[in-house]
Amino acid sequence: MGKIIAIANQKGGVGKTTTAMNLAASLAVLEYKTLVIDADPQANTTSGLGQDPKSINTSIYECMVDEIDINEIIIKTELEYLDLVPSHIDLVGAEVEMINLDNREEKMRGVIANVREQYDFIIIDCSPSLGLITINALTAANSVIIPVQCEYFALEGLGKLLNTIKIIQTRLNPDLEIEGILLTMYDVRLRLSNQVVEEVRMHFKNMVFETIIPRNVRLSEAPSFGLPAIAFDAEGKGAVAYLNLANEIAQKNDLQKVNS
Repeated sequence: MGKIIAIANQKGGVGKTTTAMNLAASLAVLEYKTLVIDADPQANTTSGLGQDPKSINTSIYECMVDEIDINEIIIKTELEYLDLVPSHIDLVGAEVEMINLDNREEKMRGVIANVREQYDFIIIDCSPSLGLITINALTAANSVIIPVQCEYFALEGLGKLLNTIKIIQTRLNPDLEIEGILLTMYDVRLRLSNQVVEEVRMHFKNMVFETIIPRNVRLSEAPSFGLPAIAFDAEGKGAVAYLNLANEIAQKNDLQKVNS
């Protein structure tokens, strides 16, 4: 049964989508059958994996609101073990439409239950907000990865997110764990980057991943070619870092592969 990991931080620009896309691709390269769900109306994971969001008619939104079968909308990617549930701009309206639904926080959990047996890992890219879609993702997930950029104000807003996670653990998903805090956009030349690493490690200790994601040009370029970093430049520092992260997560979870 697949491990469901949400990538969440209500702060924008911290490397959420980069992490969702490249972690999923790296797990797929390690031959774990992986599904990445784009639950962000900006649809950057969708376009970053080579799909045109404008041509997408059915997304996770229709599965939650109109009860479309998720199996019907899964798209194969260029990587053998990686599948995608795409997003499109209409996801913005989902929060309004879902307000009056029963069990509105648990819609995504029900949708994902239909495919969970088919995958080793299911990665959810959340939007930069703590709205209903993100709450759905955290309610559906086994764990959450929190990307934190190695920049000034790095810890700003983190308390609010951790508080939301606590509320979800209390009311909706008692099994939700923090998979880890991921340091992103690390620049070895900047004293500030090193200070942030020290500060986050001091505060959160074992919750912080060993792997640190560097600021990397090839990592930033890859989505414009519709490719994850590992397919764009497998030996680049960014691709290697995400492969290390995938290995760290795979070892920590010690899962039996679906197809083994």
